[in-house]
Amino acid sequence: MELLLALFDFIRNIDHHLDAIIRQYGTWTYAILFTIIFVETGLVIMPLLPGDSLLFAAGAFAARGSLNPVLLVVLLTIAAILGDTVNYWIGRWLGPRAERGLPFVKKEYLDRTHAFYEKHGGKTIIIARFMPIIRTFAPFVAGIGTMEYGRFLAYNVVGGAVWITLFVLGGYFFGTIPAVERNFEVVILAIIFVSILPGIIEFTRHKLRAARRARSPAGP
Repeated sequence: MELLLALFDFIRNIDHHLDAIIRQYGTWTYAILFTIIFVETGLVIMPLLPGDSLLFAAGAFAARGSLNPVLLVVLLTIAAILGDTVNYWIGRWLGPRAERGLPFVKKEYLDRTHAFYEKHGGKTIIIARFMPIIRTFAPFVAGIGTMEYGRFLAYNVVGGAVWITLFVLGGYFFGTIPAVERNFEVVILAIIFVSILPGIIEFTRHKLRAARRARSPAGP
C-alpha cells in the first residue's frame, strides 16, 4: 500500500520530480526516461509506472529548453517499440509452457486469444497504447495468443510512434501555458482520468450486459 501511495505521489507531482532528475542527472535524464518507458511497456509485472503523464511532463520541460524535443520523441519511440516487442516475446515464450504447467491455462483459452488477436489485434495494440496498465498487458497477451509477429510489429511501430509523439508534443505545446503551469497537478490527474476512462466504461458495460443476461429468463 505504501508503495502505491508513493507511486501515486510521484505521478501526481511528476513535474517536480522530473525537474529534480534533470537538475541532478542532466543528459542522463534521457536514459532514465528511456528506461521507464521501456520497463512500463516491456515488463508485464510493471504496469503502474508513469507513462502518459511522464511524456506530457517531458514535453513541457522540452518547451522550457531543458530537454531536446526531437531527441525525446526519437529515443522514447524506440523505447516503446522495444518494450512492446520484448513483452510480446515473453508472452510468446510463456504461452505453451503455461498451457502445459498451469491447469487454469487451457488450450481453448489460448486458441480464443489467438483468434481474437488475428481478427482485432491490430487496433487493440494501437488503442492499448493510450490506456494505462492495459498497454502493458496487450503485447504480452498478443504473444500468448501467437499473433503473427510481422503484423504485430507493424501496429507496434505505429502505435508507439503515435503515442510518444502525441503526448510529448502535447506537453511541448500546452505544458508551458500559464494556466497549465499553475495547475500542472490537476492537468496530470485529468490526463490519468481520461486515459483510464475507456477501461472504466468498458468494464461498466460488461457488468451491465452480464446483469441483463442474468435477469433474462432461460430459454426452453
